[in-house]
Amino acid sequence: MTMEKRNKAIQPSQALLRVLHLTFNMGIGGTEQVIRQLVEGMRSEGIESEILCIDGHIGPIGEALQQSGILVHAIARKQGFDWSLIAAIRKRVREGCFDVVHCHQYTPWVYGWLGALGTSGKVVFTEHGRFYPDRYRYKAALINPVFALLTPAIVAISSATRDALARYEFIPKYKVRIIYNGISPLVSDEEAVRKLRKELGIPNGAYVVGTVSRLDPVKNQAMMLRTFKMLLEERPDSWLLIVGDGPSRPMLENMAEKLGIAHRTSFTGFVNAPVHHLAMMNIFLLSSFTEGTSMTLLEAMSLGIPTVATNVGGNPEILEDGGSGVLVPSDDAASFHQAILLLTTDEDSRKEKSKAATSAFRNRFSSEIMADQYATIYRSICN
Repeated sequence: MTMEKRNKAIQPSQALLRVLHLTFNMGIGGTEQVIRQLVEGMRSEGIESEILCIDGHIGPIGEALQQSGILVHAIARKQGFDWSLIAAIRKRVREGCFDVVHCHQYTPWVYGWLGALGTSGKVVFTEHGRFYPDRYRYKAALINPVFALLTPAIVAISSATRDALARYEFIPKYKVRIIYNGISPLVSDEEAVRKLRKELGIPNGAYVVGTVSRLDPVKNQAMMLRTFKMLLEERPDSWLLIVGDGPSRPMLENMAEKLGIAHRTSFTGFVNAPVHHLAMMNIFLLSSFTEGTSMTLLEAMSLGIPTVATNVGGNPEILEDGGSGVLVPSDDAASFHQAILLLTTDEDSRKEKSKAATSAFRNRFSSEIMADQYATIYRSICN
């Protein structure tokens, strides 16, 4: 079907746009979840999407999208700077008649920007997060201002991420728009939660604190374990639920044994849809050294679970300290412990924060709000 015929098939107010999302892969992670929300959420707005993964594999989220009828492609990027990848991207943009090439993260932006040259595709770049610790790359001082000037739209998922782009990537702040991540609200089932609790061996009366996260040094779950040891000494009915997998898992499991808390700590491994694990938690914990916009934090908020999080990255832009959650200094186990203890001993405060979390999610972080903001950008740069 030609572009002319496609445009005639829908209302003028919903003029069809074609978007190619360029990313590393569609494995499990926050960036991948955002892409999925955008692809699925824009179908009803007359925006067609495809995904191109440059790391040679698609990943489970990509496979799920394929099953729903979304085209997901994969190209194996070569080591070093891969000029052939630029040609492959350009070929796909032309063949697909794409109006927008939405590049997710820095490397896809570089390849996508070069690949879109000479095509109809307008480039959008979204920075989803930063490495920790962040660092200067002085080559970026020469290249990035040019790329930024000639990129129609640049997006950061938080003010902290925008500031990092300006400081470390030499991208002018005025070029960067902020669009917070959004998700569809989770819905839990009480019977399923009870069944899961039994499967995990967590007693009915246990006070559950926990997290859903990649087990990685940057997430600092080691501090979470030290904090839980202190909590367990004061509240023996407590239980720590850690959902996720990653390179730190063996170390964390060994640490739990040495701290004497393994009998009250559950490591579940990776769970594709952890809604019932989250719903089991009385308090959600986020102990990271850095964050952009944590998708699992948004999931917890959608379920009305109050959070104790480190005051880093985008966390203070999502959580209102004392409102929808409690923020504490990074890597401060004592403060983390006191914040958790306060919520465990003050049920009225916990309930108030639960209501505030639900309200904040509904008003600021729904997938519909995020998709609408990106759709507005797509249309504005294509007009």
